[in-house]
Amino acid sequence: MDYVLTTTSGSIATVEFASEQANALSMDLLQRLANELDSLSTREDVKAVVLRSAGEKAFCAGAFFNELVQVDSPESGQRFFSGFARVLCAIRNCQKPVIARAHGKAVGGGVGVLAACDYVFATEAAAIRLPELSIGIGPFVIAPAIERKMGVGALAELSLTPDQWKNAYWAEKKGLYARVFENTADLDKELGYFTDKLSSYPLEALVEIKHMLWKGCPSWEPLLFDNASVTGRLALSAYTKDKLKPKNS
Repeated sequence: MDYVLTTTSGSIATVEFASEQANALSMDLLQRLANELDSLSTREDVKAVVLRSAGEKAFCAGAFFNELVQVDSPESGQRFFSGFARVLCAIRNCQKPVIARAHGKAVGGGVGVLAACDYVFATEAAAIRLPELSIGIGPFVIAPAIERKMGVGALAELSLTPDQWKNAYWAEKKGLYARVFENTADLDKELGYFTDKLSSYPLEALVEIKHMLWKGCPSWEPLLFDNASVTGRLALSAYTKDKLKPKNS
């Protein structure tokens, strides 16, 4: 079952997303997620947002494969890849700190979502990979978020080695993860302590800290949507179409 569900405990809102394809995000789920984050940004009863996915396996497998294979024009490609642009912009523009809970592997756009968040709790199972080059495209939409959080060196390492997984401790060392835990029980315990403390602080101070964390970062809207067009164009290449063919075809 695919869904985006928000629950509130005190002044902490938790947004959970899910899909049957390892929590891959379809265009519909991406739009719903962006809308939910936009709504929480203006709610005066919410001081912080926790972003998590369902299940016990992958955090997010990136873009929804069934929709990717249907890209057949520059326009449809731009629309498809703009979904992640909307979510990254919604996280960036949210007036409240966005805290991610990464319980498992993150691939492609899932790495971008984590990079856009303000603070990330992860488990040892939360390895990351950017596979885009292996199918003839690149992580252009999510690149600004990854470069801002991890640096251009880490972005190059991830982008140019699309078949290699980087473990959670590598991601922590590079700045993607703030804290890494052995298991989800330990993660959730510490995440609970963390959000309880956040909820005790004044909303105005948290909003100003969010602004401080993003000071100097230009608006992402034009850049990310332009990058979506680049990715959409590359997705039409014969190389990419061949790579996306079902193995038995």
